Amino acid sequence: MDYAPIGIMFLVAMGFAASQLLVTQLIGPRKRTATKLMPYECGKDPVGSARDRFSIKFYTVAVIFLLFDIEVLFMIPFAVAFKELLRQQNVNPAIAYGTIALVEILIFIATLIVGYIYVWKKGTFDWGLQSRAEARAEAKAMANAKRQEAQNLKKAA
Repeated sequence: MDYAPIGIMFLVAMGFAASQLLVTQLIGPRKRTATKLMPYECGKDPVGSARDRFSIKFYTVAVIFLLFDIEVLFMIPFAVAFKELLRQQNVNPAIAYGTIALVEILIFIATLIVGYIYVWKKGTFDWGLQSRAEARAEAKAMANAKRQEAQNLKKAA
């Protein structure tokens, strides 16, 4: 019986997930367009060769994603330990570990926010429209190449 609350939590979580899937299937919009049915991979439409070069923005976004993951890895242990640091500070006011830790984490968060604003202003996250335009141009070039190849085969025959 000690694990009953954990089991109930899993049942509620599974029920919530199932209900959300069911509701979206029942009342969600069903517009099937060519764009929605097209495969999508990391912000780049899968047109052309797998050996094509990617824009540097894809790698920049990946590095930013890793940085924000590392942010979480630093903040969770801080959040867990902060209460204990404050308790130690209340017991012995000469030890200001809680205040020092709070200032350090605020500096850390401020640095991340400044970096986020910087990459946002640089346009790192605005690659959707450019990528679509590049994919359309690439698809047109491939279609023209196939059409030209088919015409060359007809002329040769």
